[in-house]
Amino acid sequence: MERLQKTLAQAGIGSRRQCERIIAEGRVTVNDSQVTEMGVQVDAGTDVIRVDGARIKMARHKVYYLLNKPRDYICSQADEFGRRRAVDLLGGVKEKVYPVGRLDKESQGLILFTNDGEFTNRMTHPRFGVPKTYIVLVKGIVKPSDMALMTKGMYFSDGKMKAENARIVRISYSETAIQITLREGRNREIRRMLAALNYRVKRLKRVRIGQLTDRNLGVGQYREVTALEIKALLGGEFEGTSRKPKSKAAEEKIKQKPKTKKRETNIKR
Repeated sequence: MERLQKTLAQAGIGSRRQCERIIAEGRVTVNDSQVTEMGVQVDAGTDVIRVDGARIKMARHKVYYLLNKPRDYICSQADEFGRRRAVDLLGGVKEKVYPVGRLDKESQGLILFTNDGEFTNRMTHPRFGVPKTYIVLVKGIVKPSDMALMTKGMYFSDGKMKAENARIVRISYSETAIQITLREGRNREIRRMLAALNYRVKRLKRVRIGQLTDRNLGVGQYREVTALEIKALLGGEFEGTSRKPKSKAAEEKIKQKPKTKKRETNIKR
């Protein structure tokens, strides 16, 4: 017996927190009875669990993908306005996957997709603080003192926002490139901090998640994340994926030359 939200996450419905929202919205039934409270214990093997009327299926294989998301793609699984979705770029993925965390429509860069709810919970929970690094192009000349303010912490109506580190990479007469690393990413956190300091973001790109980088991964391309990479992201705690290399040497070879899926698109780089 496990908690309902954990079972939904393991079935690939979403992260545990997303599943809690789905339950609270009254979209889940267990043996034809609607459930809206947390903590209900279920047995996925015997109980009939439905989300929006469709019976859930437990994911047979846990899969993990890294996508270099272009600008103007949203990370939502559904969109009533018909906007382009990042998940649609995973054309060769047969499993139902969802994004780990968020990357707003105007931003480009790395985002993970999986059907592993527990992995998503670990990657997005503030307690674990997986570092994410961004390169941000800002209009005008950025003051080093303002970078220091971002690392010290800034207060907003919904709490304190703080960069793990922030440094100037390049300065020209009209713009500044800065590198920012976050441990706890809130919605549009970098843009909000810079706006509060009177800077306008021209371009924002996530270039690193933990040890994963955008090296050899073009805009709009994705690749499967290896077992060793997942283990490193989780701090050494990982039972394995559905596609383990046959040897450690093979794993290292895959890690050095990531497998990418190339698509012919008109995406502006």
